[in-house]
Amino acid sequence: MPPITHIEDLRQIARRKIPRALFGYMDSGSYDETTMRANRDDLAAIKLRQRVLVDVSKLSLATTLLGEKVSMPVVVAPTGLTGLIHGDGEILAARAAESAGTRFTLSTMSICSIEDVRAAVQDPFWFQLYVFRDRGFSNSVIERVKAAGCPVLFVTVDLPMRGQRHADIKNGLTVPPRLTMRNAWDIATKPAWMLKVLFGQRKTFGNIEAYLSGRANMMTAGAWANEHFDSSLNWSDIEWIRSVWPGKLVLKGILDVEDAKTAVSAGVDGIVVSNHGGRQLDGARSTIAALPDIVNAVGDRIEVLFDGGIRSGQDVLRALALGARGCLIGRAYLYGLAAMGEAGVTLALEVIRRELEVSMALCGISDVRNVTSDVLYAPPKTNA
Repeated sequence: MPPITHIEDLRQIARRKIPRALFGYMDSGSYDETTMRANRDDLAAIKLRQRVLVDVSKLSLATTLLGEKVSMPVVVAPTGLTGLIHGDGEILAARAAESAGTRFTLSTMSICSIEDVRAAVQDPFWFQLYVFRDRGFSNSVIERVKAAGCPVLFVTVDLPMRGQRHADIKNGLTVPPRLTMRNAWDIATKPAWMLKVLFGQRKTFGNIEAYLSGRANMMTAGAWANEHFDSSLNWSDIEWIRSVWPGKLVLKGILDVEDAKTAVSAGVDGIVVSNHGGRQLDGARSTIAALPDIVNAVGDRIEVLFDGGIRSGQDVLRALALGARGCLIGRAYLYGLAAMGEAGVTLALEVIRRELEVSMALCGISDVRNVTSDVLYAPPKTNA
């Protein structure tokens, strides 16, 4: 195997190693995927400003995010179905993040449960909550997250309805799943993946299974979740969560300045400028296009994190330069997990870390906490 030098290498290996349906799930966006592509294209269009003859012999990527010390301003985003991308995927990713000195965020729609992951790592992780119509579920999950000692709760707010993802429908990754000869054969040709999943701790959504007292399998738990997404979710629900959650509270899915201002008024501790990886409203702005206005409006009052399209250390540097405190990576780490398990997540984090170090040095910055918009090249203004 040739050396793995960037995230795209892991993506190509992942494509070969896992079933088409699961690769499509993690790699695709909603509808025509214009927003998903914009996340990448708009990041790539931002040019970095090379500087020379600056002493960068002592580089530091260490910072704090939401009151937590991290080795770099990159954390692992919450992603659903991770334990099907690779058996025990949430546990492996959490271990890799912990070893790298950063944080892992567990999704409500994880395969491994809160308790499974907590038992596998030394330090508490962060948790992401989907608020379903059954508020008893949300309350139960919050209590379990408290018991696990998790210091940060993310609430995803951009999913009142699911955006249609054509790849999932075509590949049969629906509720209930649609088995065809093509995807049955595809699964049969991935024996290594199949064995890892079969020998994993769980085969269904662990957090939902626990709430339903073990009566759920993959199909019934998935159907329960699909039926309980709450289109009535509103700011009063955030007020309720704030009243029962004692730790840091972060809203994930903010893309508009007015919503960011309301989040500040709601008393949350942070927001993630996010469009769900281009998997919800197709035609929405890219996250990097939305970031500067949001930072200008609320960045002095609330911690602003960023996700959407991060594939490299250069991308992280661009987001930091436009005011993000840190970045979340989703697809980038999932490619590593699918390709090589825990070692792949470790490698994905290391690739991004090394790229960030080199990019900072070539921009004349030795401490990541000192990154400003000065590292960006501003083209000359014209009269056109």
